[in-house]
Amino acid sequence: MKRLLSCLHLKNLFNRSNLTNYFGNFFQKRAVSIGAAFFIFSNQNAFILTFVLTIKIKIKVEMMLKKVSSERISTMGESIFTTMSKLAFEKNAVNLGQGFPDFDGYAMIFESAYRAMKEGKNQYAPSPGIKSLRDVISVVNGNHYGVAYNPDTEITITAGATEALYCVMQAFLNSGDEAILFEPYYDAHFADVILAGGIPKFVTLHKPDFSFSIEELEQAITPKTKLIVLNTPHNPTGKVFSTAELKIIAEIAVNHNLLVVSDEVYEFLTFDSVKHFPISKLEGMKERTITISSTGKTFGSTGWKIGYVCAAKGLTDSIRKVHQWTTFAVNTPAQHAMADAFGTLDTYLPDFRALYQNKRDLLYNALKGSEYNPYLPEGSYFMMIDVPHKFDNDVDAAMKLVTEFGVAVIPPSVFYSKSDEGATLLRLCFAKKDETLIKGAENLLKALKV
Repeated sequence: MKRLLSCLHLKNLFNRSNLTNYFGNFFQKRAVSIGAAFFIFSNQNAFILTFVLTIKIKIKVEMMLKKVSSERISTMGESIFTTMSKLAFEKNAVNLGQGFPDFDGYAMIFESAYRAMKEGKNQYAPSPGIKSLRDVISVVNGNHYGVAYNPDTEITITAGATEALYCVMQAFLNSGDEAILFEPYYDAHFADVILAGGIPKFVTLHKPDFSFSIEELEQAITPKTKLIVLNTPHNPTGKVFSTAELKIIAEIAVNHNLLVVSDEVYEFLTFDSVKHFPISKLEGMKERTITISSTGKTFGSTGWKIGYVCAAKGLTDSIRKVHQWTTFAVNTPAQHAMADAFGTLDTYLPDFRALYQNKRDLLYNALKGSEYNPYLPEGSYFMMIDVPHKFDNDVDAAMKLVTEFGVAVIPPSVFYSKSDEGATLLRLCFAKKDETLIKGAENLLKALKV
């Protein structure tokens, strides 16, 4: 009875206008359904009962979700790539953010995949991948780098480099193990360490040349350190680690008995006279290096999701144990197409590199001399630029550029956990049609004139 009187007293305190304003804000802040709010405001006599029931249900749902979700994903939100691509679509903006081409890749793989389908190659492939693809990857590694991998026991085909990274972290990280990441890091590297129960530690690549401090790397190592994650050519900076830098990392790995997870998905996309050098080639490193690459990046078809892992047999055995319970096998016709594509790699690569170098130069030259101060990348299809002084930081710049000036970019501070340097930079992707790059550059420069 007292509760009823209290409810009636509350009802008398608010007229219809006040109720609408007060509880409208309450519901908006707490994501209560619009349907429930409408019922309340059109039926004032029932508002207290409906309000109590709605909030009670809301609290119960929130408590239930908190209980069922694991703690390790509690800090994970929507990917920045998803967020910016949504905004680009909503604002009809030029998308220089998300890292994939807006044009088709190597044409021969389409016919090759179709031929494989017509030949009945449509069922599960062997879990490690079809033999012809593993064989040709072994040949490519031997011919290009002089690193020999047994195709039967040391090469595994995965659902893109994304699955490869996940399987590797699950295979080698125990709860509490530490993994060293060079920041800015590719966000999946961070997420996969967390998902495996590991603890990321960070070493910063500092602009303008995105070099790292040997002392900082040494200081990041503790008795709990299990592995170092390397990414070369590097996303998002476009840096290609030099042989001298790789030797430093290798020496530290050997001295501290660490694994090296080397993400080399852009291995064939380097510019000018810069060459990719795999850390596994260094003395004593093949046995402790897990190399990950991607046919989607090499042949311009990221949506096909055909990646691969090369590692010594003992390491491969562990990776395959996770792989068999993650995807088990990968798209069969696409594997056959990529095997055929690798067979033409040497004739394909010159045009592939020239295409992307021209796109890099187009975007770089368009922004050179402006306040964006672009950093010329040595590899990958990403370019870093400075945040102009008119913006507060990278997030402010990215949001205003997409909403007010029609061009989507990536704010890279989300790829930093130690340094504040990311707030001064923006990431662009130049794997786009020339007209896309020209329009994107125009919109970027337009923002400087307002």
